[in-house]
Amino acid sequence: MSQEELIQNCRKGNRKAQELLYRNYAAALYGVCLKYSRNKTEAEDNLHDSFMTIYEKIGQYRSKGSFEGWMKRITVNTVLQKYRKEEPLNVVHENTAGEITVDSIYSDISLQTLLEYIRELPNKYRTTFNLYVLDGYTHKEIGELLGTSIGTSKSNLARARLLLKEKIETKISQSVIGMIMVVVGSYL
Repeated sequence: MSQEELIQNCRKGNRKAQELLYRNYAAALYGVCLKYSRNKTEAEDNLHDSFMTIYEKIGQYRSKGSFEGWMKRITVNTVLQKYRKEEPLNVVHENTAGEITVDSIYSDISLQTLLEYIRELPNKYRTTFNLYVLDGYTHKEIGELLGTSIGTSKSNLARARLLLKEKIETKISQSVIGMIMVVVGSYL
């Protein structure tokens, strides 16, 4: 079945087509959900909600642009809408004039560890970080998506970066202390 036939059958409410759509795209959309969720269970819930919205709105897809891109946009919006209801994305009053830079010493952190740290961020910071850094949204677009100002987006991004930097520095410090203990232990 071609993608166009699949879309047409889903528009008609065909359960087999919906199941096939899910099987074809669940992994990619789960990755999007995981990026914006605190844990795997929450990501699974967000994936379910996203597919329900996709099934409901598939009639709005006009075959312009990537279908997968359209579904990813629906997924991001579904997750953000859920977080908007749970927790307001308020301004954080901090001095954000200086950008947080990450030194090359941090390059030893694995991608899996970094993604874990990102998932541990509070919702407003994780969401802003993912939208800006991983998905390439502008602060203006983030403000529109989240119903906040550009300044709030910038502030939340700076705070997210600072929290990530602190987590990474803590991990590195613990690793260095561990190596020192091993070396000292070998001399005892």
